[in-house]
Amino acid sequence: MADGSLTCGGLEAAAMSPERTGWAAEQEPASLEKGLFQDEDSCSDCSYRDKPGSSLQSFMPEGKTFFPEIFQTNQLLFYERFRAYQDYILADCKASEVQEFTAEFLEKVLEPSGWRAVWHTNVFKVLVEATDVDFAALKAVVRLAEPYLCDSQVSTFTMECMKELLDLKEHRLPLEELWVVFDDSGVFDQTALAIEHVRFFYQNIWRSWDEEEEDEYDYFVRCVEPRLRLHYDILEDRVPSGLIVDYRNLLSQCEESYRKFLNLRSSLSNCNSDSEQENISMVEGLKLYSEMEQLKQKLKLIENPLLRYVFGYQKNSNIQAKGVRPSGQKVTHVVSSTMMAGLLRSLLTDRLCQEPGEEEREIQFHSDPLSAINACFEGDTVIVCPGHYVVHGTFSIADSIELEGYGLPDDIVIEKRGKGDTFVDCTGADIKISCIKFVQHNAVEGILIVHRGKTTLENCVLQCETTGVTVRTSAEFLMKNSDLYGAKGAGIEIYPGSQCTLSDNGIHHCKEGILIKDFLDEHYDIPKISMVNNIIHNNEGYGVVLVKPTIFSDLQENAEDGTEENKALKIQTSGEPDVTEGVDLEELMQCATGKMELYARTDPSEQVEGNCEIVNELIAASTQKGQMKKKRLSELGITQADDNLMSQEMFVGIVGNQFKWNGKGSFGTFLF
Repeated sequence: MADGSLTCGGLEAAAMSPERTGWAAEQEPASLEKGLFQDEDSCSDCSYRDKPGSSLQSFMPEGKTFFPEIFQTNQLLFYERFRAYQDYILADCKASEVQEFTAEFLEKVLEPSGWRAVWHTNVFKVLVEATDVDFAALKAVVRLAEPYLCDSQVSTFTMECMKELLDLKEHRLPLEELWVVFDDSGVFDQTALAIEHVRFFYQNIWRSWDEEEEDEYDYFVRCVEPRLRLHYDILEDRVPSGLIVDYRNLLSQCEESYRKFLNLRSSLSNCNSDSEQENISMVEGLKLYSEMEQLKQKLKLIENPLLRYVFGYQKNSNIQAKGVRPSGQKVTHVVSSTMMAGLLRSLLTDRLCQEPGEEEREIQFHSDPLSAINACFEGDTVIVCPGHYVVHGTFSIADSIELEGYGLPDDIVIEKRGKGDTFVDCTGADIKISCIKFVQHNAVEGILIVHRGKTTLENCVLQCETTGVTVRTSAEFLMKNSDLYGAKGAGIEIYPGSQCTLSDNGIHHCKEGILIKDFLDEHYDIPKISMVNNIIHNNEGYGVVLVKPTIFSDLQENAEDGTEENKALKIQTSGEPDVTEGVDLEELMQCATGKMELYARTDPSEQVEGNCEIVNELIAASTQKGQMKKKRLSELGITQADDNLMSQEMFVGIVGNQFKWNGKGSFGTFLF
């Protein structure tokens, strides 16, 4: 579709691509009073010609320059670009129709000649004048303007050299490389805006592989809107810096893989059929294609504003544990903004009184909880007195400590402000947190991440801003008698290979209640999950969501054949050990359902159905994983695989939970 000049430059935190590091970076952030097609009553895609008042601001680069002022167009707001692409440029076109639709749009808006522009590349800037427009190719036919103005990093760029360069290009330049010279008459305002929309699209939205993707869906909905939102979320500091780096790296990798894939495909067309070289190239091509598809999938997950935090960002914690204090002594840290005599007496009586024979402990006092956490060594205890504490950093807990509130959670509030990292980062072997309310504001990352080790959360309140609790692979999380709400992603994310026990909690008013990540990959272990007597309600999507690849749906029907590996899965629904060994999948489901009915006294229609549905789906997914592994072993020549080698046990205790008023129901799956 687009020629070589219309390539994707990657989504940058600055509003423009690397070509715009000069002028674009110097322009002050200022929203335009008027933009392209601002009249809300307009129903015609060409009615802009009669609309006055679209006067734009001019921009003069700082420092000494002899170039004329240009139109300032790169400060358009999200809704201005959104409306232009949706209503006037792309509409409901397919990826293969993008250039055609763009050309039709430009024919209606662009002045074909008479305007001057600065041809701006990484190497030089030169003043040119448009004499015609090749709409189909998205190029302008230009000539050097008089007087000749050129600014180059290379002193050898004379007028003769520039003329030769234009001759080589047949005087046709990509519109995205042209910056329209300011004209206060308003005649060329729409020309400048239209070129800005083309430039922004091909530098920030379009991907070189888009045209080869599925062409059955609306390109704007599938690609343009999520990428546009991500661009503005980055500009407005709503995306973690680590996620931005991940996205750009993925984009670069995907572009490189696609370039290699195109070169390989081109070389295949020149090979003799059935040659050994062709067979080798085809294998390499399949590997590249598979790699590229995986990278594209990861990009889409980050681009989707609803799934960005749920799937995209796997932050690694580099917190180092301090270990035992050099003196070997354990310290109790007391946090209080103001220590009154009555409070001190209560503490001495309830918490600081030394038991007979107990080793004497040192007591340290702090005015804020963050300084207390940072002062902790292995085995220390932090007691937070009633009060409202505002912190601006991360609670990085790498040692086994206890963090407890002295009173009710609503009386001990720790509020994190500022766009920073995770609120609570846990890597310690055995961390206990109790009786505290954590509140996030203006956050771009989750409220608590358990990277490794065990973290116990009891009698706490989590008021989330983005995602809620994340339980990483190999980590263990125990949450009891707590309340979690407000997450824009999932309230709790459970990674493969983790252990998660949830008992007597409330999880509500989140995008999704609990999200169980894909564990079907051969490198992943099945998570061990226990959910008992939780109330999961008023979430926008599902109460519980299981993420699995699309390939699972294609193969799922094979999981219903009653194969040997159905025996490998064990479900523990009421604390009874291994009672289901040796039964097939159908019997296992019936057994699990029967046990759950014992806990379904209050609301059978919701409670039992939700619990059973989750268990049955996890059984099916786990069984499918066993079948996929057996198939891989069979392909390697292992025809009689040991069940112990193949089986991955999931101990699931999912009983007594209540699912109420969730937007899409108690349980659902997300295919990716």
